[in-house]
Amino acid sequence: MLNLNELITLRKALHQNPELSNQEQATAARILKVFQTFSADETYTDLGGTGLAFVFNGSESGPTTLIRSELDALPIEETNTFAYRSQVKGVSHKCGHDGHMSIVTSVGAELCKNRPHRGRVILCFQPAEETGQGAIQVVNDARFASLNPDYAFALHNYPGLALGKVAVRAGTFNCASRGMIIHLKGKTSHAAHPENGVSPANAMCKIIQGLGELPSTIANQAIQGRNWLTVIHAKLGEIAFGTAPGEAVVMVTLRSETNEGMQTLIEQAETFSHLIANNENLRLSIEYADVFQASVNSQQGCDLVVNACQTTQTPFLLLEEPMRWSEDFGQFTATANEGAMFALGSGQTSPQLHNPDYDFPDKLIPIGTDLFLNIIRQLNGIRDKS
Repeated sequence: MLNLNELITLRKALHQNPELSNQEQATAARILKVFQTFSADETYTDLGGTGLAFVFNGSESGPTTLIRSELDALPIEETNTFAYRSQVKGVSHKCGHDGHMSIVTSVGAELCKNRPHRGRVILCFQPAEETGQGAIQVVNDARFASLNPDYAFALHNYPGLALGKVAVRAGTFNCASRGMIIHLKGKTSHAAHPENGVSPANAMCKIIQGLGELPSTIANQAIQGRNWLTVIHAKLGEIAFGTAPGEAVVMVTLRSETNEGMQTLIEQAETFSHLIANNENLRLSIEYADVFQASVNSQQGCDLVVNACQTTQTPFLLLEEPMRWSEDFGQFTATANEGAMFALGSGQTSPQLHNPDYDFPDKLIPIGTDLFLNIIRQLNGIRDKS
C-alpha cells in the first residue's frame, strides 16, 4: 500500500507540522486519513483525548497484540535548516515520534494486505507521551476495556547506539520519574528588620542539600534498584532589596529504577522536607508533575523481541541496566502483563533526543516495520496474500 518513499514523505509532513501534548488533533487527523485506506476492522478515534486505535482481526481465535506509537512533539525551537523543518514556532519533533508514527503506519499498510491469522492486532497512536499523561488517558478511556491487549510492544529510537541496532532487556527498561515541587511559605518583612518576618531562605538551602544526599541514604537501606534526585530549579522571594523573602520554591526530579524505589524516594523526600519546614516555622505544600511509572518488560516480551532480531538479522544487545530516561509505555505492559519496549539505534553520531538539531533517521522505518511484523507473526501469524 505504501512504499518507503511514501512513508518518508509522511514522516516529513508530520515533522513539518508538530503539535504539543494533548493538542495533536491535526496529527491524529493526518494519521486517520492514511488509515482510512487500510480498511481496518475497527477504528477508535478520540481515544484518551486525541488518540487512535486501529484493529485488524484474524480468522481464528488468539491473542490480542498492541503496537504503540506516540503523536506529540516537544516545545523546542528547531535549528535544522532542511526543507521539511518544523513550520510551527517553538515546537518540533525532537524525540522522533514522527518516525515512530511512520513505522506503525507501515505496519498498518502491511496488515491491510495480509491480515493476522489468529487473534487481533491493535495499532495504537497515543497522545501526550512527553508529559506522562497520554498512556494513562488511553488506558482509562472506557472504550479501552474492549481492546484489552494480551501483549503490548513499542520502540523508541536511541541516539548513541549504532544505526539499526536493537537494545532490550527483561525487567525495568525505563526508569520511573516525577517532578516534585516544594512550596515554602513564611512571612515577608522589611529588609531592615528581617526579625519581624519568617524567611524560608535557610530552609530552602537545607532542603536542597539534604534532598541531594537522599539517594545515597536510600542505597544503604537495601532498596532494590538505583535512585536519583536532581534539583532543577529554586526561587527565593522577589527581586526587591527592601523586602526580606516570605516564600520559596524548590523543584526536583525524582528518578528510580523501580516503582517501589520511587515510592520510598517520595516518602523520604516528603518527610525530610516537612521536618525542615516545621523546624523553621514555615508552611509547606508539595505537588507533582510529569509522573512516569517504570516501564517494565516481561521475560516473554523480551524473548519475542530477541527472536524478531534474530529472524530479521538485526543486530541486538541485552542491556545490563535500565535506560535512565522515562516513558509512559509502562501503562500498557502493566495492563497487558506481557510485552516489551526496545530501543532502536539512531546512530552513534546522531544528535541526542530533545536536542534542537535532532532528526529521525528514515533508514529506521523499514527496520522497525520488519521487527514489529515479525513479533506479530510469532504471536498472531499473518495470512500472506501478497
